[in-house]
Amino acid sequence: MKAVILAAGEGHRMRPLTSHRPKVMLPIVNKPIMEHLLIEAKEAGIGEFIFVVGYCDEQVREYFGNGEKWGVSITYSEQRKQLGTADAIRNVEGAVDGNFLVINGDVIIGREDIRHLKNKKHSTMSVIEVEDPRGLGMVELSGGKVVNIYEKTAAPPSLMANTGLYLFTPEIFEAISRTEKSPRGEYEITDSLQLLMGTENGLHYQVLKSWLDLSYPWDLLRANESMLAGLESQNLGTVEENVVLKGAVAIGKDTVIKSGSYIEGPVIIGEGCAIGPNCYIRASTAIADGCHIGAAVEVKNSIIMRGSKIPHFNYVGDSVIGEKCNLGAGTKIANLRLDKADIHIAGIDTHRRKLGAIMGDNVETGINASINVGSIIGDKAFIGPGALAYGVIKPGSRIF
Repeated sequence: MKAVILAAGEGHRMRPLTSHRPKVMLPIVNKPIMEHLLIEAKEAGIGEFIFVVGYCDEQVREYFGNGEKWGVSITYSEQRKQLGTADAIRNVEGAVDGNFLVINGDVIIGREDIRHLKNKKHSTMSVIEVEDPRGLGMVELSGGKVVNIYEKTAAPPSLMANTGLYLFTPEIFEAISRTEKSPRGEYEITDSLQLLMGTENGLHYQVLKSWLDLSYPWDLLRANESMLAGLESQNLGTVEENVVLKGAVAIGKDTVIKSGSYIEGPVIIGEGCAIGPNCYIRASTAIADGCHIGAAVEVKNSIIMRGSKIPHFNYVGDSVIGEKCNLGAGTKIANLRLDKADIHIAGIDTHRRKLGAIMGDNVETGINASINVGSIIGDKAFIGPGALAYGVIKPGSRIF
């Protein structure tokens, strides 16, 4: 059986992190989202994959290649115009034979759920019960089948959400052929599924045991924390004397942990990093390749992407820091409101009491810059010495 992984979209709600990369390539535990999905699907017994690519597809192709590194076969289908999920699936009709899986490339789903689904005989949607239906496609179930789908409605009849994992029989292509463009000019798979519900076999469902939906940048922190919980300690680098490692800490090759550093796992540190001396790295932090975490720096529950430098007297908490950022000495990122209330960004309730900054690539700060809770900072922004940054800051901005 083949699995079609949908990876053509940018992920506008993830900006600025997707300004120069597709959403599926955002890192969790130092691996792209889609790599976690690929590994889970492989362990479920899937050996052949079709990646539907579009936005910044060269990054996906370069990273995954033909799949040899993972012991699978990967081919590619291009969707240059974003004309909807049904259009993406239509493009692979000649490349699949019989039943096949379709998976949104921006979710994390466990191998047991995938293994269970691939043995189904009829077209099946995977669903899961959620507490908050906002922004999700919700479904109505009856008699073992999906009987209705509600897209982002304020008052859905149930709290069962569509997870973006399907098993399809060839019947889906006939339904897609009868699917018309939606008001937003796309061929929506939900419209095709409505047509499928009217067939003799209908649309079946299975309830997932676990599902990580990644819609907004702060969702990466939740997923990173969840997946780091299973981390195993490993040391491929150099750890100097007077370093304390507590809990699970994984250290990549050519990384040096300098004297006086205190690391509380689970923490993963990539290759070629310089850590310390005398820094404090707290639980649920992922530091990618080529980073520098320096003297008197504290980092907690954060994702630090490749090549970023946090070298002198800095605090970074509950934040996502993009690639090749540089924080000036004394830069601090706040992560808790004084009134301890949940943090809102651009009118969206993050449902997080602690959230620092979402920082794009190549951002620089001057000495003693302060960044307020829930700040979104675009690529190549500059926060000057002693400046206070807050809110949504556009790419290339200069804050003094």
